[in-house]
Amino acid sequence: MQEYSIKDLNEKYDLELEKVLEEIKKSNAKLVLLQFPDGLKIYTTSIVDYLKKELGEKNNVEFLIWFSSCYGACDTPVLGKYIEKKIDLVIQFGHNDLMPSY
Repeated sequence: MQEYSIKDLNEKYDLELEKVLEEIKKSNAKLVLLQFPDGLKIYTTSIVDYLKKELGEKNNVEFLIWFSSCYGACDTPVLGKYIEKKIDLVIQFGHNDLMPSY
């Protein structure tokens, strides 16, 4: 699997990762579910690695990645009551404003 640098991603997309980091810190989330449209799923591990690095180990944040469908803001994952109760924050990356800039 190809690794993508955040620098490369930021040149191509406006992922607003600083806003994501702010929201995680503000909400004191410990378990965060990330949901991506199909076109961005290839970048998930790079994004999670970046977020973990920026948050540092002291924040002890864990990430879940939803790899099933994502057709827009109304398409929220159904995970079951047990895991849904444990998730502190869901961040859904959209695709309308994330068109490649090349």
